[in-house]
Amino acid sequence: MLFSVQHYKRNLFLLNIGIIIVGVFCFSVKISNQKEDLPNILWINTEDISPDLGCYGNDYSTTPNLDKLASVSVMYENAYASGPICTPSRTCFITGIYGASMGTQHLRSDVKRPSFIKTFPELLKEHGYWASNYGKTDYNFNPAGIYDYQKQDLAPWRQNNNHKPFFSMFVLGVTHEGGCNNPKEWEEATREMPRALFHQAGNVPLPPYYPDSKEIRKCWAHYYDNITAMDITVGEILDNLEKDGLKENTIVVFFSDHGAGMPRYKRWLYSTGLKVPLLIYIPAKFRQMAHLPPGGSKEKGLVSLADLTPTFLSILNLPVPSTIQGIAFAGNTTEQRKEIYGARSRADNMYETSRSIRDDRFEYIRHYMPHLPYIQPGFIFSDDKESFRELRRLRKEGKLSAEAEKMWQPKGVEELYDLQNDPFELKNLAGIVAWQSKLASLRKKLHKWMIDIKDSELLHESDYMDRSSATTPYEFVHDEKNFDAQKLLDAAEMVGKATMKELLAKLHDSDIGVRNWAVIGIQALGKKGKQAIPDLKKLLRDVSPTVQISAAADLCYLNACNEALPVLGKWVVDERPWIALYAARSIELAGSSAKPLVPLLYKVLDNNKGIPGASLPYKDYNFAAFITWSVEYALLNCGEKIAIY
Repeated sequence: MLFSVQHYKRNLFLLNIGIIIVGVFCFSVKISNQKEDLPNILWINTEDISPDLGCYGNDYSTTPNLDKLASVSVMYENAYASGPICTPSRTCFITGIYGASMGTQHLRSDVKRPSFIKTFPELLKEHGYWASNYGKTDYNFNPAGIYDYQKQDLAPWRQNNNHKPFFSMFVLGVTHEGGCNNPKEWEEATREMPRALFHQAGNVPLPPYYPDSKEIRKCWAHYYDNITAMDITVGEILDNLEKDGLKENTIVVFFSDHGAGMPRYKRWLYSTGLKVPLLIYIPAKFRQMAHLPPGGSKEKGLVSLADLTPTFLSILNLPVPSTIQGIAFAGNTTEQRKEIYGARSRADNMYETSRSIRDDRFEYIRHYMPHLPYIQPGFIFSDDKESFRELRRLRKEGKLSAEAEKMWQPKGVEELYDLQNDPFELKNLAGIVAWQSKLASLRKKLHKWMIDIKDSELLHESDYMDRSSATTPYEFVHDEKNFDAQKLLDAAEMVGKATMKELLAKLHDSDIGVRNWAVIGIQALGKKGKQAIPDLKKLLRDVSPTVQISAAADLCYLNACNEALPVLGKWVVDERPWIALYAARSIELAGSSAKPLVPLLYKVLDNNKGIPGASLPYKDYNFAAFITWSVEYALLNCGEKIAIY
């Protein structure tokens, strides 16, 4: 099996032709001929799985290759992503900088990064490494020039003609949420997998907040099938490494970008969305420089994927840039983490702002749009995905548990969980008097972290993207002349807690961001916000498009759409996609009240015919697609009969 000398020799013997044996031997020597003092580094990043592997104690899972890897690796039992969705998480671990600090916390966007911020492979290349990538890059910035070689190649190091030490990144999409939510994607993902390895739905372990139905069981069984298919690919990669004589000169890292691609997992800030598997194999010759325990060890300390870049720079004894925010947990400089931080922001066309902190026992989540449910209406939570469709069917029939029903309800302002006694995060302690001291402590630490990293989402995306156009979001928010993080966070923390009188006063603040948070605070009050209608109408003429759109959206919710619709119609055709998207989503949520805009919405769709973005003035394909989705749903809400993109 993997890392087995006998298996390797047996494969060579079976070739049974002397010249081929010699050729393979020479190739192995050639490819292994590199600087002996620098290890190769192999990162295998699979998508959308929680620690649901055999080596993590999941008996239902079939992962022999990863289990074998774990037996010679350090296995981290408390590793977490920085966000519960792929692109923000991936952008963070490849730079070591939190997405909210760079303006890259959303799914998806194309954000300019400063020239002085380098990715991990770029930093390695500056010190003599060769870098390759398999699968997507999927960063929230232009990946051009980061890698030397990008092809679907399970042994890319064979193209490393100068025999430099290499960094090879693999992104395995076979476990993406589509495979457990779409039969065609599942069939494609498992097409070559032996039938004997498929999982029986009747035996699948269900989380306590999931109803027990045939369709739900099938979705979860498919999830485990995809993991097995991924495990087979991991085996092929590692077999190639061993065949080429590179095993003892290569550090291997396996991890997921975030939790499972199922409801209450992906896009949720719970452990289900953030906790990931993390295995690190260190060859014997490099263990001293890594300062890690021997293979087969289990580590319980907190680790964030934000820590990967600084950790491996530390292992290599390379300088760690001062911009990096992750913490090295191995190498020549280490620090034990005391807390893990997480962020949830816009996903496709659905806006959200939530932040989290967890220590070794407790988890705290603060929602800055508490009036929005976890499952918002629209495309990404649509019935196109089997799990969501089945949950909606059961909900309609009244067969969901109270815990599952929460996914459709307003989130509330704060959540606090005792992970030691409540590992499934079922009992929110935030409102219980006995836990107020712990609540206050974690709240204070989260507040400080957001200030320290200059959380860009203290301004709305459409605002900071617009105002940073002459520079980059990172540079904009790290300039105190532009961005008063303390003042903005104080305003954001009013949402869900401040009185109407306090919010009305903030509508007249000189800071655009403060005014916008005041409008969101009024939205969070629901129908009680009616007394703010005169003030909201005044904001339709605000200097900021963001504030105008927020005020218009609130007026439509309060059944005062007449003056608001022309404002939304004006901005939905704006050439700045982040502004047009905010307007499009607001029109979608206005429901049938947006009917006067139907002719304009059809014009937007006409401009989007073919490939989204092809004829609109948007260079960013993703924004064009997101605008299209919102416009299509808005038309459906207005009674139009159209096909969804």
